[in-house]
Amino acid sequence: MLIVLGVLFAVAPAVVWTTIARTRRVGFAIGGTLLAGASLLISVQQGWIDAPRPDAHLVFTALAPVLIACGAGLEGRHENSPPLEWIPRRNGAIGFLGMQFTLTLVAGLLYALIISDGSEAPPSRALPSLPPGISLVNEGTSCGSGGCWRVATVTSRDGLSRPEIIRELGLQQESCRSNGWLLDRRDLCVGARDNGKNVTIYAGLGY
Repeated sequence: MLIVLGVLFAVAPAVVWTTIARTRRVGFAIGGTLLAGASLLISVQQGWIDAPRPDAHLVFTALAPVLIACGAGLEGRHENSPPLEWIPRRNGAIGFLGMQFTLTLVAGLLYALIISDGSEAPPSRALPSLPPGISLVNEGTSCGSGGCWRVATVTSRDGLSRPEIIRELGLQQESCRSNGWLLDRRDLCVGARDNGKNVTIYAGLGY
């Protein structure tokens, strides 16, 4: 059900544009661009493209009305005055896109408020990919006063020592990057620890 709703959300601006487009050349250009954007958003929704989903939805719903407005403006410069029946369709399109953006903005702000407590552990994909010869022993989450982390224990099938495993992973030092573009201002930090018995890799979110 959520997949269907996500697809409908992504293609809605393109459907709206088909109701108000008046020329073939501009109509196909703007419609094709909107469908391309919808395909990218769906790819983010499904995890095929690694990008923050709330930010992607907000950017998409902000840029789609701008693109549609530009398309309508281009058509207006090269065409005669629109027919009277076009005005209600345009007003309906403005209302729908405005409602979609408002709902997305409200949902995004609620998301930012929910994650502000820092208690969320990152998903499994936040952990680095394991090179050949290094295998996963177990994975889980660990929480403390500083928040929660995604934690995994790894071992070597090739007899590498613990320091060598860490070098193979490229995690001699903890590395951090921004976890989002707009709504999520937390840093995603990834590192590895040698606990004397095995190697543990971790990923955590924090400010």
